[in-house]
Amino acid sequence: MKYLKQYKWVILVVAVDIIIAAANPASGALVAENTWDNFRQMLAVIPPIFILLGLLDVWVPRETIVKFMGDNSGVVGIFLSIFLGAAAAGPLYGAFPVAVMMIKKGAKFSNVITFLGAWSTLKIPMFLFEMSAMGHAFAVSRWLINIPGIIIMGFLVDWIMKREEKETLFQAVQRNF
Repeated sequence: MKYLKQYKWVILVVAVDIIIAAANPASGALVAENTWDNFRQMLAVIPPIFILLGLLDVWVPRETIVKFMGDNSGVVGIFLSIFLGAAAAGPLYGAFPVAVMMIKKGAKFSNVITFLGAWSTLKIPMFLFEMSAMGHAFAVSRWLINIPGIIIMGFLVDWIMKREEKETLFQAVQRNF
């Protein structure tokens, strides 16, 4: 039972696919195709991220992360969080294991939130596409609006979360990862 519990979401998705296929075979085929496409996409993204995380865990000492992204990192931590998030490739679900590693290595919580915000909205390839497709004014103005918003969001989430909640999160990361 414990073995099945760790695969509950996979089992649920397959069960829903089967139910939809039984109720409407045409829709079921489309749903199964979409499920398979999403699974393949995740297989293409997740292994490289975990390889990079393993290298980060081994090659980058905790002291380095604390120095550049920790509680006393200041503006350097903010800029580094934005750069790492904007330069990263892949969908947003790939950012969460990286965020866990940042927490594990001692990054300031607001920097982790800033990193997640940058990953989700400030992709450099997307910026280049926007410049060519929508014009320089649009692309630059979107970045100029988003960057302060992301920084404010990082500080705001850090300020709103209670110290006990952050401690619980940090302990869970240390215990489970």
